[in-house]
Amino acid sequence: WILQPLAIYLLFTSWWPLPALYFAWFLLDWKTPEQGGRRSAWVRNWCAWTHIRDYFPISVSVSSPASLTTKDLSPEHNYLMGVHPHGLLTFGAFCNFCTEATGFSKIFPGITPHLATLSWFFKIPFIRDYLMAKGVCSVSQPAIEYLLSHDTGNLVGIVVGGVGEALQSVPNTTRLILQKRKGFVRMALQHGAHLVPTYTFGETEVYDQVLFHKDSFMYKFQSYFRQILGFYFCIFYGRGFRQGSTGLLPYPLPIVTVVGEPLPLPKIEKPSQEMVDKYHALYMKALTKLFDQHKTQYGCPETQKLLFL
Repeated sequence: WILQPLAIYLLFTSWWPLPALYFAWFLLDWKTPEQGGRRSAWVRNWCAWTHIRDYFPISVSVSSPASLTTKDLSPEHNYLMGVHPHGLLTFGAFCNFCTEATGFSKIFPGITPHLATLSWFFKIPFIRDYLMAKGVCSVSQPAIEYLLSHDTGNLVGIVVGGVGEALQSVPNTTRLILQKRKGFVRMALQHGAHLVPTYTFGETEVYDQVLFHKDSFMYKFQSYFRQILGFYFCIFYGRGFRQGSTGLLPYPLPIVTVVGEPLPLPKIEKPSQEMVDKYHALYMKALTKLFDQHKTQYGCPETQKLLFL
């Protein structure tokens, strides 16, 4: 965000060839985000990510270590991973899959993670390069299909609930927008990719959010804001710099992403709706099982249930 106005300023100085060359290259490189991106091991290993990891702390765990090992995510296959819940800023998925702070490459050797996000981010100069360097990809269909059809060992994470789930992000709730989100299952079937359920415990606990009634002016404004920019204008708060104060810092509470057992899918070029419904139901069942298996371990009461919207 700082480099963009700086580059525009330099266009009107004697340094104008530098930003001019970048913007020329930006146009030539336009399709790269939808053709595998351009990740950087150096960016993914910045020490800044370890500080973010330790603040909460953030970690990634494999479900049922006795039965699920790294060999179950074989580099011989491609994977479509459901990321739940969205939360407000998706701290867990960012740290676990976009950086090496929690040791993803050691836990899942041979697997290349990609986290999908809003496509318009990749149309912004400099921001696109930063995102691609971390392994973030566009959530567009061409970008995901490219990763699932070129080589193997690719894992694409999709926050299935999307930005709509951000408004569900309040402490002590487990509401997921998933009931009618079936496009990711269809795509997995078309490419024979294995579905991997994940659940991030603590993601919705690190901020409090002000919720508005659906008939209120603020809720209508939030909906209008999403139509324009693609995400909701959420009013949230956490802790301040001083102990006991309120501010915009997240609460330092543990965030744990649990990776479930992969669900193998057949490769069907044109899957029927019945086939999509079948594997969507199996996915929801696997996600529910994953949540129920670990909920008490990570602070949820035994009576807590997943609610699919």
